[in-house]
Amino acid sequence: MTAPLPGMILSVLVLLAAACSSGSAPEAAVKSPKDRRPAPEFSLKDADGKTVRLSDYRGKVVLLNFWATWCGPCKIEIPWFIDFERRNKHRGFAVLGVSLDDEGWAAVRPFVNQLRVNYRVVLGDERVSEAYGGVEALPTTFLIDREGNIAAVHVGLASRRDFEDGIEELLESAAGAADRAGLGDRLARAR
Repeated sequence: MTAPLPGMILSVLVLLAAACSSGSAPEAAVKSPKDRRPAPEFSLKDADGKTVRLSDYRGKVVLLNFWATWCGPCKIEIPWFIDFERRNKHRGFAVLGVSLDDEGWAAVRPFVNQLRVNYRVVLGDERVSEAYGGVEALPTTFLIDREGNIAAVHVGLASRRDFEDGIEELLESAAGAADRAGLGDRLARAR
């Protein structure tokens, strides 16, 4: 018995994305702070028509995901991102989805509602895609540190573990820096 054509296509896309993303593994590792570059600023609209800027998230670790409703690998990752948002929001973490769907909110809104996406989604455009190096493959995901610098890039379907490890590393390094700063403040007051 053969699988229906859409199922076969999705399977092939997942395998291709996994193969492509394995070639980008060195790029996906969290870079040292000295090797990070600032994430480009943008202003995009969410489903309520409110303007969202990347700078609104300064001070948080951000998973910035470029995706589309028709993207098979994106459909695999989005439930992970929903879980990451739920588990880490209280730790200064946020997911921000940038849809590159040509159909706009007509396609995106039902998709987001169906999956019960719990993080902010905005509509992207050519300008923001180009600012991030010309996003050509979906999904493309950037991990951004609390200072607004790109710490890691995942092109294609990455493993859940790669995302979790990168998020944890950034949250822990930020917490460690805050703890060290607090210790320095306490030592200075003790003198």
